[in-house]
Amino acid sequence: MTDAPARPRADLRRTAERYRSTPAEGIETRHAFSFAGHYDPRNTHFGALLACNEELLAPGAGFEEHRHRDTEILTWVLEGALAHRDSRGHSGVVRPGMLQYLGAGSGVSHTERNVGGADGPVRFVQMWLQPDVFDAPPAYGLRRVEPADGGLTLLASGLERDAGTDALRLRRSDAALWLVAADPWQPLPPLPAAAWRYAHLTAGSLGYRTVPGPQGGGRSMAPGDSVRITGEAFADPTAGADGARLLLWEMHSPVTYG
Repeated sequence: MTDAPARPRADLRRTAERYRSTPAEGIETRHAFSFAGHYDPRNTHFGALLACNEELLAPGAGFEEHRHRDTEILTWVLEGALAHRDSRGHSGVVRPGMLQYLGAGSGVSHTERNVGGADGPVRFVQMWLQPDVFDAPPAYGLRRVEPADGGLTLLASGLERDAGTDALRLRRSDAALWLVAADPWQPLPPLPAAAWRYAHLTAGSLGYRTVPGPQGGGRSMAPGDSVRITGEAFADPTAGADGARLLLWEMHSPVTYG
C-alpha cells in the first residue's frame, strides 16, 4: 500500500501545533508526526518522512541508550553540541554546520547527549526517513557542510543523480535533503521539484503563496514552522527581514507498507 499523490497543496504547520513531550529531565521534544505514546492516525508521516523532531537538551541531559532498526536518521544541530555514540563503535560530536547520518539498518543502539561540560542547551532537528533497502548493515556518517553558491546546498541523497557528490548517501533511492538559504527580502533559489516536499524553517522568516497566481493565499513562516508541499504549491517563497534558512526534503515516493 502507498499514498496516492494529493492535489497541489502547501500545508503550513506551526511549531506551537507540534505535540510536546518531556521524556526525561532536561529533555523537551516537539514532534511533527505521531511518535511514541502520541498517535494521530491522520498524521503518521509525509512522503517517506517518518519523523521531524525539534529537540532541546539541557546541560547534562540526553537520551540514554535506545535501539533503532531500518530507519535513516539525519541530525542537524542549531545551537550547542550533541555527542553521539553507538553500538557499532561510531562516535562523534555534531555542531552547527554539521550533518550526522545514522543508517540503523539491521539494528543499532545509540546514546545522544548534550556534550560534556556544556553550560548551555543543545538544540537540534532530527529527521527519520524510511529506507528502501532493509536489513542492511548499520552505517554512520558525519560531514561539515560548506554552503554552496546560490543558496541551495545538497546535504544527503540516495538519488543516482547525486552519486559522487559530497552529500551523505541515503538508503532511499528517490529522496534528498537540502539546505536552502536566502538573504533578506530575497526569493529562495529555485527548489527541486518532487511529488512530496517538506520544508522546515530553522532561522529567519519566510513568506509564500499557497499556489501560483492571484488565487494563492499569502502565508508567513517563523523558525520551527514547517510546510508540507505537494505538486506545484508553495509559490514565490521569499525571505523576510533577517533572511531565511530551511531544511528541505525532496521525496519522489511515499512510505510503503508490507
